[in-house]
Amino acid sequence: MEMLSFKNISIVYNEDVEESLAVAKQTRECLALHGLESQINPSTTYDDSATLVITIGGDGTLLKAARFYAPKNVPILGINLGRLGFLAQANIDEIETSIKKLVQNEYRIESRMMLSAYCNNVLALNDIVIKGDTFSRTSKLFLYINGKVVCDYLADGIIISTPTGSTAYTLSAGGPVLVPGLDAIVIVPICAHTLTARPLVIPAGEEIKITSCNTCSRLKMSADGQDTIDISSDDCIVIKKSNTQAKLVILQKANNDFYSILRQKLQWGVAPERQV
Repeated sequence: MEMLSFKNISIVYNEDVEESLAVAKQTRECLALHGLESQINPSTTYDDSATLVITIGGDGTLLKAARFYAPKNVPILGINLGRLGFLAQANIDEIETSIKKLVQNEYRIESRMMLSAYCNNVLALNDIVIKGDTFSRTSKLFLYINGKVVCDYLADGIIISTPTGSTAYTLSAGGPVLVPGLDAIVIVPICAHTLTARPLVIPAGEEIKITSCNTCSRLKMSADGQDTIDISSDDCIVIKKSNTQAKLVILQKANNDFYSILRQKLQWGVAPERQV
């Protein structure tokens, strides 16, 4: 079992969430009660020397931290202050018990697949999204897999997702849910103007290439819905499974498996309550 290092704990809080700094201080106090020192950093200033990161905020805070710390092989534990918190392991009222589980080694470290794009300059834990730069127009996008033409889309864009990201934007766009441990990639067109453009699930080892037509002046590409860059429509966007993996700390507690979380947080397969 891979063990955590408590040598340098960084508590990363989201400055845009009003109570996040107060919760970060509360977390530091809980760690101190167990003899563990930590420092608090805003999500705009990361600590390069961290050996364990605890994020305070929503899934976006964790995703942002993962893109920075994954290449450094640093595990991340999420404490949720957002609406969904699908990736987080604890809510505010569970901070004390969560720290206790860390100290008592009641956890596992789970490796999650990531995607890389644009000569490995872009890294994503959830997804990479490609859209045209004109808000009111659809884009003509061409999909190649391993150099072979697969589909041309007239759509608002394309989502390339990891299994971790299959419960995020991909799901909202009509894609399937994948168990995080699968070695696969999901390709989902956004609002495609054809009924035959359906989501694809392909082996993670495949090389994906996206190109556009000359009528589209520029493209926009985002990683995890946060880091957005402008790309010339003449460029080919190559997306692959990254050699880098994110490390997520998963606590040992009841109903903390993937299928239970689906039901709890997404109300997956929960029948409507009977109206009286």
